[in-house]
Amino acid sequence: MTTMARETTTSAVPARPAATGQDPDPVRPAGGGAGPGAGAASRAGEIRRHELATFLRSRRERITPEQVQLPRGRRRRTPGLRREEVAQLSAVGVTWYTWLEQARDIQVSEQVLDALARTLLLDTSERAHLFQLAGAVDPSPAAQCAVITPALRQILTHLEPVPACIQNNRYDILAYNRTYARLMMRDLDTVPPADRNCVLLAYTDAEWRASIVLLDETMRLMAARLRASMAGHLGEPAWKTLLKRLRAESAEFRENWDRYEVAGSRGKTKKFLNPYVGLVTVDHTDLWLAPDLGARMVTYAPHDDESRERLDRLYAIALEAEAEARAENQDGAGARSRVEAAGAV
Repeated sequence: MTTMARETTTSAVPARPAATGQDPDPVRPAGGGAGPGAGAASRAGEIRRHELATFLRSRRERITPEQVQLPRGRRRRTPGLRREEVAQLSAVGVTWYTWLEQARDIQVSEQVLDALARTLLLDTSERAHLFQLAGAVDPSPAAQCAVITPALRQILTHLEPVPACIQNNRYDILAYNRTYARLMMRDLDTVPPADRNCVLLAYTDAEWRASIVLLDETMRLMAARLRASMAGHLGEPAWKTLLKRLRAESAEFRENWDRYEVAGSRGKTKKFLNPYVGLVTVDHTDLWLAPDLGARMVTYAPHDDESRERLDRLYAIALEAEAEARAENQDGAGARSRVEAAGAV
């Protein structure tokens, strides 16, 4: 088949830490000095702040408490979430968040925008809009990594049934084929794009963790490799965001990270306990796509005949699931067309 490989456009965002009552990003005046064009710039800034305030309010009001694991309570008159609930989930002060929705002249860090995007369940387009309105640079892979070209997607597809993906040096999964999507869980497509990071999944996702036969060894090695990779990116927002989230969500990561071990990338034999076909043994190989050892294609060739047969079966399962999903979509589109036609009569 020639179905294109899947592509991920966002990376890991920080977890929702417990509210502390402290603003993680102190409020700073956003105004600048007077000069030619200062009046026009000021008016443009004011318009953008009002757009940001309206956007935040609209997204807050569309989310139910149940969507973010909060009790609804009996006296809820506000549609969606309250301001204080958004502030708590994002670990910022209530007054500070209220000022944002009032279009006050304040600025906010990329890390706090990350937290707000996660709390408000923004999709990729909405997240990009949030950062643009705030006048900030999005630290996610979608804003920084090179575009996954059609040629690379085609290569991923033609490698099937061999599982393969493209990762950056932060272990964000940028694109993957159908066999890889089901190698370490039932379907990687069900994981939000912001959570598709191999280190994050190995430390926090129960299904992903259950598939790794040598989990403790793997987690320790991944922390060491992440530390080695991060040496060239200290202070960069995306790396700081990932590290903050890992430390917040996993005591095991904190323990391994604090060992200060480093390790380079190398090929090795790995074992996965797949939920569909059982034990699979593969040879891991990194194919570097750039001279700076950034983006790479990761392949898992079968180590033995039994694993080759099981990967063939896994690929067949993936094709069957894709065909069923396509049929359901066609049935749904046909039903909508009939309803619209009936309404036009």
